Amino acid sequence: MKRHLVRRGGMLAVVVASIALAGAAPASAAPGDGSAYGVNVNVTLLGQPAVHVGPLAAANTNGPTENTAVSANVTGVLTTGVITTSAVRDDNSGAVTSKASVADVGLPLLKPAVGNVGAKAVEAVCTATQEGVKGSTTLVGANLGSLGQVDANPAPNTELQVQVGPLHVATLILNEQIKNGDGSLTVNALHLKLLGGQALGSLGSGDVILSSATCGPAAPPMPLASGAGMWIGFGVLAAIAVPVGLRFTRRRSAA
Repeated sequence: MKRHLVRRGGMLAVVVASIALAGAAPASAAPGDGSAYGVNVNVTLLGQPAVHVGPLAAANTNGPTENTAVSANVTGVLTTGVITTSAVRDDNSGAVTSKASVADVGLPLLKPAVGNVGAKAVEAVCTATQEGVKGSTTLVGANLGSLGQVDANPAPNTELQVQVGPLHVATLILNEQIKNGDGSLTVNALHLKLLGGQALGSLGSGDVILSSATCGPAAPPMPLASGAGMWIGFGVLAAIAVPVGLRFTRRRSAA
């Protein structure tokens, strides 16, 4: 009877340790992930072949965590200077920070409709912590032609209509923030959506995205299966299993 109780105690120790270790594993692969890229172009201009460029300078928390590109030049659509991106996870806190920045942006595609459009820098930032996920956009030296002035930090999902006469041909979205189904957030600093159509003045169809950062949700702050958490798990196991083992040894000796 006594040995039976000891064996039950040993099984309890294994179960407790298994529960502790299982609790450390994230529910899915999504928590703790992050990514970023500088430029992605998928457009079909009126009367021309489709153009696909990017994602350029892609970074990911699983590597490469940083990336750069010297420039991007899509004739008649886009010009840029240096592109820099990063996506970093802090294994201690579980926090994720993704960033993308594009310098010396020009959008010649919009010149016939609204004049010169560009910026000295366009940056998107996404951060995921235990408190939640948030994002922001910064525009440095932005010039939007006849679309008017815009704040350096535009409000999420600021939309500007591009008109050619009475025709709405495109939408320019600043600080686009998309809440994804897995709990992550995507921030596109600048998203130009061409609305298509064959009417006179149409620019074409497709999308131009500059400075995109995705992150979240945050990972568990200290996974039990590794690092300091692993030693805590072993400590729990030892605290239960060692006294049980000593009792078993002593009773066997007494027998």
